[in-house]
Amino acid sequence: MMISMNCKTFLSCALGALLLASCHDGHGHGEPADAHADEAKEHAGEIVISAKDAKVAGIVAETVTPGDFSGVIPVGGKILAASGDEATVVATVPGIVSFTRGLTEGSPVAKGGTVFTISSKNLQDDPARQAAVAYRTAKSDYERAEKLVADKIVTQKEFNQIRSAYEAAKIAYEAYSGGAKQGAGVAVKSPIGGYVKTCLVKEGDYVTVGQPMMNVTQTRTLYLKANVPERYYPLLGTLRSAKFKTAYGDRVYDLRQMDGRLVATGKQTGDGSPYIPVTFEFSNRADVAPGSFVETYLLTAPRTGVISVPVAALTDEQGLAFVYVQTDATCYERREVRTGETDGERVEITAGLKGGEKVVVKGAMQVRLAGASTAIPGHTHNH
Repeated sequence: MMISMNCKTFLSCALGALLLASCHDGHGHGEPADAHADEAKEHAGEIVISAKDAKVAGIVAETVTPGDFSGVIPVGGKILAASGDEATVVATVPGIVSFTRGLTEGSPVAKGGTVFTISSKNLQDDPARQAAVAYRTAKSDYERAEKLVADKIVTQKEFNQIRSAYEAAKIAYEAYSGGAKQGAGVAVKSPIGGYVKTCLVKEGDYVTVGQPMMNVTQTRTLYLKANVPERYYPLLGTLRSAKFKTAYGDRVYDLRQMDGRLVATGKQTGDGSPYIPVTFEFSNRADVAPGSFVETYLLTAPRTGVISVPVAALTDEQGLAFVYVQTDATCYERREVRTGETDGERVEITAGLKGGEKVVVKGAMQVRLAGASTAIPGHTHNH
């Protein structure tokens, strides 16, 4: 009985050794059986996009580099117009509008400078031609009456009426012809010097007499008034500048690029208000409308060694923030990150990224869609 048990034990051990050797031979060079399984699991989340397809899709990756990042106080704000003289340019005659070359909102204009021309040349009832005919007729009648009134052939009363009609026709004629090139239309001039605030008509529009066409302002300055909650009062002394974004566009405006400066900081809240007013002055820009409410990012003292990425680099999934890290020329990896402060253009990354990694900064949504369209994309690594 003892010999039989020893034989069974020997056979069991030998069989195990053969199976182990078989597993080793299957993977070559003594590589563990689960090595490729672990490797497949490691690369299962990769998204493969060829360099050509990435270029077509507008995918751009940049290397993450720690740098300075200003502290941010996110608040609400409002754009206010600075006090200053303004004037409205109106149409002096009816007709079709033509802009002076190079004139746009924000452009400087001189007092008496031509900002529009109005032409009625191609209209069916050309008022300029009618005014010219009426003027020549009235002038002829006036010159004839001037000779006849001396001989008492025309009474003084009749002469006064003819002269009045002539002067009215002359004014109408000069309104069409004065200050304009032959056939170019009537020149419309700015009553004050300054900058074009808003254009109320477009090239080729038809206007009537007295119709407003443009607003001209003598100041290029606007104000940003931010309402800061009381809890941020200790940080007001560290304010450096501000950024803001309007409700009608995605652009983030940086006051440091608009000659902006801090002009006033409230020392207390207003009556019945939990907010402290902070006011910045900056150069007027054509696409910033006074009176509009804006998202405001007040910038405080900068911090060094901060990792940040553009806002466009982030995608949101079920309340979590993700970026796409480019691992090689054609492979991308989805990475969850934790975010900190944002200045509207860039977002601080507090965890999930380190310096030297390449992150998709443009086309993140295209990478996400590419990942969603492939269940387990293959990878190009050689092993």
